[in-house]
Amino acid sequence: MIRLDDVQIFVLTADAGSFSEAARQLNIAPGLASASVQRLEKALDTRLFTRSTRSMQLSEAGERYLPHARVMVGARDQGEQALADGRSALTGALRLSMPSDFGRNLLLPWLDDFQHQHPGLSLHLKMSDRSADLIRQPLDAVVRYGTLPDSSLLALTLAGDNRRALCAAPAYIKRHGAPAKPDDLRRHNCLRYVWSEQVHERWRFTLPGGERTVAVTGNRVSDDADAVRRWAIAGEGLVYKSRLDLIDDLKAGRLVELFPPAHCEPAPLHLICAHRSQLTTAINQLHDFLRERCTTLLASHPPRDDIG
Repeated sequence: MIRLDDVQIFVLTADAGSFSEAARQLNIAPGLASASVQRLEKALDTRLFTRSTRSMQLSEAGERYLPHARVMVGARDQGEQALADGRSALTGALRLSMPSDFGRNLLLPWLDDFQHQHPGLSLHLKMSDRSADLIRQPLDAVVRYGTLPDSSLLALTLAGDNRRALCAAPAYIKRHGAPAKPDDLRRHNCLRYVWSEQVHERWRFTLPGGERTVAVTGNRVSDDADAVRRWAIAGEGLVYKSRLDLIDDLKAGRLVELFPPAHCEPAPLHLICAHRSQLTTAINQLHDFLRERCTTLLASHPPRDDIG
């Protein structure tokens, strides 16, 4: 018979990379953690880890079993939470991943408000412009831009009508002029960022005559999209990123929109879970909360159709 405590120790060991670290988190002896995983392996009749004297890593069977183990442990935790608080108060850890710019400048203050409303929650945040692996990493949800490819992931819409915005600082426009059409971008310094190990340097536009993609160049690239936005504000070049990220700069006049919003690439924003079983009360309430904040922010500075 499979014991859920053994499954939990397996998940913690996979995340921590060692029995000793998993044991430390549970405040038990490392030998108990090792014995627990061995008992699970015996129940499953398979090896979950490949061990040597110097390292251990998940076996092929362990890789396949891990996402199912997470679901089992998550279901138990959800059941315990439902019994403990009647699903009225939100408690426990909320583990989220988010893009650097949106996370640092918008989500952080929003999550402050959300946690103040639900003080029983603890926040575990990962801010990175690398795509988080919901299956292998211990995350409840990720905030992500873009249209998702077909997959088993569950996407909850936060800002379905959001688009990118092509912008520059007034100082840059004064020195170099403004592009009138996408092909003009080849003559401008385009500030680029890296997303999931790939430089975002093919800028797509949805023109009345069809889609147009321009390969842009520039003298600055960063793996932190917030740095790229700050370069643009300083007048170093053009930026092409989510309008949600730039809207406060547009309202303050630090940046100017250069193309009509309808001509810019869609950039819908989602809250994504690995599986429907992760739709806890906390995730559902967070989804409603963030969707309302995104809607309010976009409505605070509606796009103008006479740009360009």
